[in-house]
Amino acid sequence: METSKKLVEIIPANEMKNENGNGEGDTHIRVAAYARVSTGEADQQNSYNAQIEYYKKYIKEHPEWKLVKVYADSGISGTQAKNRTEFNRMINMAKRGRVDLILCKSISRFARNTVDLLEYVRKLRALNVGVIFEKENIDTRNMNSEFILSLYASFAQAESESISRNITWGIEKSFRKGKVRYNFSQMIGYKMGSDGHPEIVEEEAEIVRSIFESFISGVSMGEIANRLSAAGVIRKNGSVIWNRKNVEQILRNEKYAGFAILQKTFTVDCLTHQREKNIGQKPLYIVKNCHDAIISPETFKMAEREFKRRSEITLQGRRLSTTEPEEDGMQEKDDDLLFPQQRKRVHKKYILSSLLVCGYCGSGYRRVIWKSNDKRYAVYRCGNRLDHGTGFCAGSPSIHEDEIRDRLMKAIKKHFKNLKDDFADSKDIDEIIGCFIKRVTVERKKMGIDYRF
Repeated sequence: METSKKLVEIIPANEMKNENGNGEGDTHIRVAAYARVSTGEADQQNSYNAQIEYYKKYIKEHPEWKLVKVYADSGISGTQAKNRTEFNRMINMAKRGRVDLILCKSISRFARNTVDLLEYVRKLRALNVGVIFEKENIDTRNMNSEFILSLYASFAQAESESISRNITWGIEKSFRKGKVRYNFSQMIGYKMGSDGHPEIVEEEAEIVRSIFESFISGVSMGEIANRLSAAGVIRKNGSVIWNRKNVEQILRNEKYAGFAILQKTFTVDCLTHQREKNIGQKPLYIVKNCHDAIISPETFKMAEREFKRRSEITLQGRRLSTTEPEEDGMQEKDDDLLFPQQRKRVHKKYILSSLLVCGYCGSGYRRVIWKSNDKRYAVYRCGNRLDHGTGFCAGSPSIHEDEIRDRLMKAIKKHFKNLKDDFADSKDIDEIIGCFIKRVTVERKKMGIDYRF
């Protein structure tokens, strides 16, 4: 039986498609370059500008290349790619098929993190995008093994870790010499003088003094913030809207008392730039009389004491608000406080403040305003969750103020079937609830029961 002869048909390559897939009859290799300097200092800035000009000229000298863009990050560390805006734009252009080749001065400019380097090189190779590292003379298009690349990346990471240790050592050395770094971009009350030392801005200093005075006298931080907002007091960023956190930052800032505490936080990992609060892992450095004070050290200590007192109230279940002084057994002892005060209660605008405690973390609840469809209504939320997020307290519910009031009134009516005595002449629900809570608290104290509400 005679077999038919094989026929092979050849479909010629589409002349409109070049080897790089440009698809428009353009045979040029589309080239991007990446440059980076890690600080914004003058010499580094000159290097940054020089790198950009170098790549523009270098790409033009290759007729088969076509410049896409020189992507450059200034004053950015190379240990984390996610923080480099221009780097990520370049990667996105490669993903969209707009780049065929990337030029970079060295592996350390591309990434100082071994994991990041290998991850992005692999991603680019999967997109048929090559990377040329000039210093190491590596072209990933011709690379058969990642071993050499990994080796150089390890060197770059080790160099970064060494630089980080040297910088840390230098900073600690400056701490020991009492050198204070000032940043007045978000700190009212001061400006940097012509001689390089802080100067008091008296108009702003009066605001700082009033905040400390109000807080020490028992006014809550939320109420202080409301007063400042209502008065149109301007913050350093130009806003007239104040919140509790803004007030707390001022009250916690020891620089207003003329001294500075150095190394409050420290870097744990130079690659992730993770910082931790220094609670004894490293030495602290206290520099006294380093600049003119807006408030006295005694005033600052009194504010610290007030923070501690309010914290104790929180831990003890938010004791009932009253203007009566504490019993002697509850008096706080602190020999460092030069002007010990008789303990005062925090004046609360709302009857339910300081009474509600989170069942998950033990923090006190705070009153906040929610807005929905142009309507405003009050809810109480865990203070720990408000300040630090769900990572610190994920299970606490938000409770509407009206719901709490309704439940309290039901409890009062059940406990006192006939509203009499303290409640007889009152029609104000806040007054009724306040009298009821006061009575229950007194009764439980007499019985020796922990009087948390």
